Amino acid sequence: MRALIFDLDGTLVDTVYAHVFAWQRALTEAGFSVEGWKVHRRIGMSGGLFTRAVAREAGRPLSDDEAKSIQARHGSLFRDLLPERRPLPGAVELLRWLRDAGIPHGIATSGRHPEIDASLVALGVPPETVVIDRGDVLRAKPEPDLFLKCQEQLGLVPADCYVVGDAVWDLLAARRAGMLSVGLLSGGYGWDELMSAGAFRVYRDPADLHRSLDELGIA
Repeated sequence: MRALIFDLDGTLVDTVYAHVFAWQRALTEAGFSVEGWKVHRRIGMSGGLFTRAVAREAGRPLSDDEAKSIQARHGSLFRDLLPERRPLPGAVELLRWLRDAGIPHGIATSGRHPEIDASLVALGVPPETVVIDRGDVLRAKPEPDLFLKCQEQLGLVPADCYVVGDAVWDLLAARRAGMLSVGLLSGGYGWDELMSAGAFRVYRDPADLHRSLDELGIA
């Protein structure tokens, strides 16, 4: 049976640009001036990779303590900016339909508790749903660990899993995991970018994906 493994931010909940603003402000407070579009292009990476990439662009080293401080500040700012989370169109209905139909699925995100908790509540994700966060694996996207851990807990093999994500980092991690990927435009990447990164299909948002599940051999 085919399974769906979902990214969270930008795929199921409308949180990408709150992350952009939170990262940009946290970086500015730490003395890094980074344009918003550069921040957006790296959303979906692990926080550690993200901060190292920013330091490289800024041309000065970043200590481990500085990186941890920036990541913690980002998390605090993100929760302040977006205390209530808004599911993307069709996300709640799609997850409910998968549960009712007995279709295996899970969520694998580079985010961490507690910042993802409000998103899971907004989506109505029950406790029995497999949710893998950054703290569950050694390496986050673009490494495949999150998706492989989710697939393992679902009790399936990689070839039976589709990864659904909004960023090129999701699709790269899916390829490394040996899984087909589906791109969504709801995180701000373009159709051509997602296809070039290896997406099997690209849809507008979760509602569009739900209407098209037959193309994936699921509905």
